[in-house]
Amino acid sequence: MPLISVVIPVLNGRLTIRDCLDAALASDFGEEFEIVVCDDGSTDETVQIVKEFDRVRLLERDHGGAAAARNAGANAATGEILFFIDADCLLQPDAVKNAANAMTNVDPLTVIGGTYTLSAPGENFFGKFQSAFIHHSETKYSAAPDYIASHALVMRRDTFLATGGFPESFMPIIEDVEYAHRLRKTGHRLVMEPTILVRHVFNFSAWRSLRNAFKKSRFWTRYSLHNKDVFTDSGTASFELKTATAVLGLSLLLLIGWLVLGGNWWLWPLPILWAANLVVSLGLLRAFARAGGLALLLPAMLYLFAIYPIPVGLGAVIGILEYPRKGVL
Repeated sequence: MPLISVVIPVLNGRLTIRDCLDAALASDFGEEFEIVVCDDGSTDETVQIVKEFDRVRLLERDHGGAAAARNAGANAATGEILFFIDADCLLQPDAVKNAANAMTNVDPLTVIGGTYTLSAPGENFFGKFQSAFIHHSETKYSAAPDYIASHALVMRRDTFLATGGFPESFMPIIEDVEYAHRLRKTGHRLVMEPTILVRHVFNFSAWRSLRNAFKKSRFWTRYSLHNKDVFTDSGTASFELKTATAVLGLSLLLLIGWLVLGGNWWLWPLPILWAANLVVSLGLLRAFARAGGLALLLPAMLYLFAIYPIPVGLGAVIGILEYPRKGVL
């Protein structure tokens, strides 16, 4: 079995890095594997915590961003296979084993992704919503995903070196999407392996959940305009979320027209719009039900259809306005 290097970038991760490393070291993989942590200029106790783990290689560098930290960790790794995760992700016990098995006897141009666990034990509603939403969105097209996220990305080291790694001069949050698209454009095959799972530690409040939605939508809109794929069903930039945002926006405009101008004809399209919303989102709603039953499904429907699209829509508007001036840098 080729040596696997688990590469973890971290910046001020004192709240999660210990659990992240404990989970990695608790892997039931029967072979030796390497753990490389690249600290990106933390100013908290992160470095001291990592130094407590004898089996972990620690790199320290000045702050340069998550992409640069991933690249530095990968360049320092000695494994033939790189397994990228984030410092707020907990590898499931069989994740390294499943990653190794997935990379056995595959085409050298194949890059494999994992995703978040469907359920998120210990998280509040917002963490459970996010985990189920991302799991469903990233596993819909396992044989040909639009991208593979850096929270669980497995590839050969020589592939990484030959393709230049993550873009270091790029917008935050979606540098892994750009890299995955670049890999596909250069002849690599992206595959999603749903058994490679990490549990993300969100610790989201309502405000943090909405702020995260706004930030991702803002940058993703700019990237989609640049990439000319605004209407693509792309992972968390999904048809479900785009439909929910469009339906809520159109519904508000129709209600304003009814209130200001009068005439019941303004209200006639509303049932059709919301029926379409439900139909498009049936798969995602089933995912919420599997993740937490009715206790998650019912508030998740309200949040998905009536609240979450607001910051997503605002982020999209800001992204559209910023793109002509800032592009994707």
